[in-house]
Amino acid sequence: MIVDKVVAAAEAVEQVADGASLAVGGFGLSGIPWVLLDALLAQGASGLTVVSNNCGVDGAGLGLLLSAHRIDRVIASYVGENKEFARQYLSGELQVELTPQGTLAERLRAGGAGIGAFFTPTGVGTQVAEGGLPWRYHPDGTVALASPPKEVRTFLDREMVLEEGIVTDVALVRAAVADRHGNAVFHAAARNFNPLAAMAGRFTVLEAERVVDAGEIHPDDVHLPGIFVQRVVELTPEQATRKQIEKRTTRGPRGAQR
Repeated sequence: MIVDKVVAAAEAVEQVADGASLAVGGFGLSGIPWVLLDALLAQGASGLTVVSNNCGVDGAGLGLLLSAHRIDRVIASYVGENKEFARQYLSGELQVELTPQGTLAERLRAGGAGIGAFFTPTGVGTQVAEGGLPWRYHPDGTVALASPPKEVRTFLDREMVLEEGIVTDVALVRAAVADRHGNAVFHAAARNFNPLAAMAGRFTVLEAERVVDAGEIHPDDVHLPGIFVQRVVELTPEQATRKQIEKRTTRGPRGAQR
């Protein structure tokens, strides 16, 4: 039976409910699901928990949902270039679980692979393992909620900390090419976190810059099998070329004085 998973963006995010958890692919603004995030903003879901490497920037990506106060909790690796993210976190409006970047990637992969937890040396001897990282502040700057201590055991003569796999209600990701079954190929840095986020979602929506018919992607070229994808959104050429960057840095003409 041929399963065509291609739908419009608005339809693809219809089932994101208030209070849902989301895994969102991308690194900074590279490879983020621009169109799906806009559709989710228009859809109106709130009280969201977001698992992503970062939370976009002011006025772009996940930063739009954050500015609209639609996100209650974030599991991420860094605050990045988002001043509103930092403001909400430090003022007690947002709960933030900062997680080492490699650990976050493996937690998503583990969740998608059905692995409940794993041990890693990353974070041993720090508050990551010992607890006490501020997850939420009071408005006066005191800590309202701190991370709990985690189990530490010795393997291969090294202490390692227990980290839990992550499974979310929904995943939103972006690919360079996908077929109508959801098999996908990612390009360069846009591959960061996208396959892992897609695996971790119980219901995964993928926007693709180009959609091809089943069989046009060679099996050896598939980065993400379609079994992990429930909906595919085909972008228009204009949407596919929308690729903002976080911070533009340029050099002057060769030989010019700075």
